[in-house]
Parts: sequence; structure tokens; C-alpha cells
Amino acid sequence: MGNRLSKIYTRTGDDGTTGLGDGSRVDKDSLRVEAYGTVDEANSSIGLILAIATVPDGIRQSLLQIQHDLFDLGGELCIPGHSAIEGPFIRRLENTLDALNEGLPALKDFILPGGGQAAAASHLARTIVRRAERRVISLARTESVRPEVIEYLNRLSDLLFVIARVLARAESGQEVLWDRSRL
Repeated sequence: MGNRLSKIYTRTGDDGTTGLGDGSRVDKDSLRVEAYGTVDEANSSIGLILAIATVPDGIRQSLLQIQHDLFDLGGELCIPGHSAIEGPFIRRLENTLDALNEGLPALKDFILPGGGQAAAASHLARTIVRRAERRVISLARTESVRPEVIEYLNRLSDLLFVIARVLARAESGQEVLWDRSRL
């Protein structure tokens, strides 16, 4: 790693700009900063899931790997022209998703976010990843973004949905189903 921060504040962002990984400066609300900032938020939300003691080890290891992936993905977005996310990252998500989904019953109803603390945290992470995906798609309309970045985020939100289903069953024995007849 290059320069380490010994002083956290630099005052260089006081004018409303921030530095990208290539040294260029952009507005803090630019599409690129919105995209990698939302990826960072998604990574933090996965940290919330990991902070819950009841998360099974297999899921815990997958989520920790995903946190590393998201750090790489954020770096790819922060450094224009940089590549970090590749096909094997996406296939790993798909394999994990397939393995976890195999033991779940088919969906017949919509699921509400909930089912336990870890399940609810997983649903929250899923929605933040979906927002990150939307931000990246907005960025891709104006600047070059590799398709693997969008594919990774898309698969990750699907995986977090399945993880939420697994965790809800582990925590409370059931998922919270939407009751369409309540009206």
C-alpha cells in the first residue's frame, strides 16, 4: 500500500471536491463518488450482519469474502480505468446462492423484511446493494463501467435475499410473509 494516512483530516475536501484514486478531483456528489460511496455503505451494512453472533460460520465466511470484494469493487469505481472484479467473483456468488437456495422452499408469497435481527440486517444490506447497483448504472450512462461491476452487484443483492431467507428460518423458524388478505 502506498501512502498511509497519519492525519485523518486534510481540508482538501472543504471546497466540495474529493480526490479519485487516479489523483483527479471531482465534486463530492458526482455520479462516480455516489456509486463508490453507496458500495461503501453496502459494505458497512454487511458488517452489521457480521456483528450478529448467531450468523452461521458458512454464511459468515461468505460475507467476509464479499466485504473484501466490495472493497475491490469500490476501488475499481474510484480509479477510472481500473479493473478488479472479474467473472470468477460473480460465479462464486452464484455458487453460494445456488447452494443456500437449494434447501429453501419455493417462494409462493412475497417476503417482508424481518424474521430476526440477522435476517432483517441482510434485507437492509440487500436494499443498499440494489441502490448501489442503480448508482453504478447511472454512472455507466455517462462514463465507462465494466459490466462485471453491475453483474456482481446484481448477484449480490440476490444472494443477500437468499441469506435473509436462511437466517430468518435459523433465527425465528420462519420468514415474515406478506399478508395480501389483511385489507
